[in-house]
Amino acid sequence: MLAHLRFPVERSRGRSYAEPDHPYRNAFQRDRDRVVHSRAFRRLEAKTQVFTPGLSDHFRNRLTHTIEVAQIARTMANVLGVDEHLTEALALAHDIGHPPFAHAGEEELNRQMEPFGERFDHNVHALRIVENFEQPYARFPGLNLTFEVREGMVKHSHDFAAGERPELDAYLPGLRPPLEAQLIDLADEIAYNTADLDDAFSAGLLDAQDIAAGVPQYGAMYQAVETQFPSATARQRFHEVLRQLIDRLVSGLLEGTVGRAREAGVRDAQEVRRAPYRLAAFTPEAAETSRNLKRFLHRTVYDSSALGEDRQRSMARIGELFHFFLEQPGRLPQPYREQAVDEPAHRVVCDYIAGMTDAFFRRTYQQTVGLAARKQP
Repeated sequence: MLAHLRFPVERSRGRSYAEPDHPYRNAFQRDRDRVVHSRAFRRLEAKTQVFTPGLSDHFRNRLTHTIEVAQIARTMANVLGVDEHLTEALALAHDIGHPPFAHAGEEELNRQMEPFGERFDHNVHALRIVENFEQPYARFPGLNLTFEVREGMVKHSHDFAAGERPELDAYLPGLRPPLEAQLIDLADEIAYNTADLDDAFSAGLLDAQDIAAGVPQYGAMYQAVETQFPSATARQRFHEVLRQLIDRLVSGLLEGTVGRAREAGVRDAQEVRRAPYRLAAFTPEAAETSRNLKRFLHRTVYDSSALGEDRQRSMARIGELFHFFLEQPGRLPQPYREQAVDEPAHRVVCDYIAGMTDAFFRRTYQQTVGLAARKQP
């Protein structure tokens, strides 16, 4: 459909450190493999997506969510005719900068950084991970990913103008990322909206009638499924509708993207960059469905009392641990202690906490803040 907008791997701006070509993997395939083999990627298995594993063993975590995003993104890339390897590398890397405890962790780290005139952004943190924190190679620091993958990571959710984020001015401010990168944010949206609906259903926070009342598009599909499968269980009917919902959103994204690209009249990957707006987009109908899903999930799941207590506890403990290490940087692990000599302590502490899994955070909290509290008279 849009093969003429495929980003040509041979036109890549390359890596920060020159490397010889691989005999049978191109640059974007190598980037994909480097992400998969990184420690940050493996840690996603032990980071919360929305629901903590205490309620069930079947909820998504950051890793399974990432796999679902990659599945959707690869399908779209294949149908549209754009570069599947670049798309997959970006999908697999899109969440490696997330801290423990889902968005509650990101919100609290950002709050802790604000007094220092800084912020925490998981996309920018992901860039720091692949450029500095991962150190598997003797020849160069970081993973030495191609420019296009790094650019796509920092432009995951939005583009930026020159000077808006000075630390990112090397990543073509004012220009759009390749179409492959633009697809990831909306593939992510499809994946988390439908997965969170599934997990909330499994947790007993809602039923099909609740969803139908809040999301009219779901309600219409559910009525059709009830008629078609009258003897199916409630769970089977729910999953049949969920399957159709994912298909409708993906199809709407494909159709909307093709329409937007034709409307813009872009002829190649370079013109994608200069387009006045992003080309990846839902059709109006699919966009409305996605908005309704988001509103419904915020009202019934994300802001619910069932999740609120865990969220507030997690945020409070992140704040406590942040201040513990800020006041006692000598208690940081050895590599971070060394960094704190040359870099601001708040930046080092933020990086350390952001890299933790949920379980490692809890152990560290108990061994530091919790132990100090128990020792008080």
